[in-house]
Amino acid sequence: MPSKREIDPAVVRIGTRASELALRQARLVESALLARGIAAELITFKTVGDKKLDQPLTEIGAKGLFTHEIEVALAKNKIDCAVHSLKDLPTDSVEGLEIVAQLEREDPRDALVVNRQTGAENLDDLPAGSRVGTSSLRRRAQLLARRPDLEVAELRGNVPTRLKKVENGSVHAAILAAAGLIRLEVQRRITVFLEAPEWLPAAGQGAIAIQIRSDDIKMRELLRPLDHAPTSIATRAERAFLAALDGGCQVPIGALVSDGGGRPTLYGMLADLSGRHIVRGSRVLDLSAPESTGEALAAEIRSRGGSSLLVELRQLSKLPAPQPE
Repeated sequence: MPSKREIDPAVVRIGTRASELALRQARLVESALLARGIAAELITFKTVGDKKLDQPLTEIGAKGLFTHEIEVALAKNKIDCAVHSLKDLPTDSVEGLEIVAQLEREDPRDALVVNRQTGAENLDDLPAGSRVGTSSLRRRAQLLARRPDLEVAELRGNVPTRLKKVENGSVHAAILAAAGLIRLEVQRRITVFLEAPEWLPAAGQGAIAIQIRSDDIKMRELLRPLDHAPTSIATRAERAFLAALDGGCQVPIGALVSDGGGRPTLYGMLADLSGRHIVRGSRVLDLSAPESTGEALAAEIRSRGGSSLLVELRQLSKLPAPQPE
């Protein structure tokens, strides 16, 4: 049944986090609607992940650290749609909510930002013992796999806060999403991009998702035309890979669809926390069934040692045991 509330297309209420990066992402949706003659207003929220900045993300533990409060408001009809960084959305959707569109993806790569005083121009140039900031287990594992002589430091806060900590020497370098730096117009701070498939980002990184209530036909009609099909196809494969490995922020998993020799290819990796054991794989993307590509690659990763890795990771983090293959 369609939603009883009749949407006034003159004003669409867009829910978003209150950080500057989140607001810029929400304004992209607002501008896209305005270009079609539809006005919108932004309604901001602070999520658990925004409030608990003194704890590592892995210790907070809950899913939807940066999305839950917004999704609750959407479900309760307090907003008409929600705008999220896709990588923040758990792969198991909240009942009654769905992603209706994704904007064209920004650069999905991770980027290294280095304090100028180090003189380093890339990861290999960093002096042994340098402190590199990140709150991501995926980034930690890949960093230690490549440079086990570096020290990984917990780094939380919004992008400007993390950049400031690099600048003031709290850490010698930090790894951040290139998309966020570009959207905040501080890409000049990027020392070097970390290239795939040797270094993989989070599934869905760089993509902006628009979420609606599943029964809201009017909002579907308004927002569906904003979908960028190549982005949606690629991220569906990446998120299916993540979901098939029962992954989240407490499991070091990377995934990216990239142009492999002229053919879109899904690359994936699963690592232990130390980066000493990484299982990698790739599959040519089936454009007609991207989820199948993600699931097949996950099955391959599991069969080549991934299943035992997942057991170890869940024992360490006290997560539920993985589902049978």
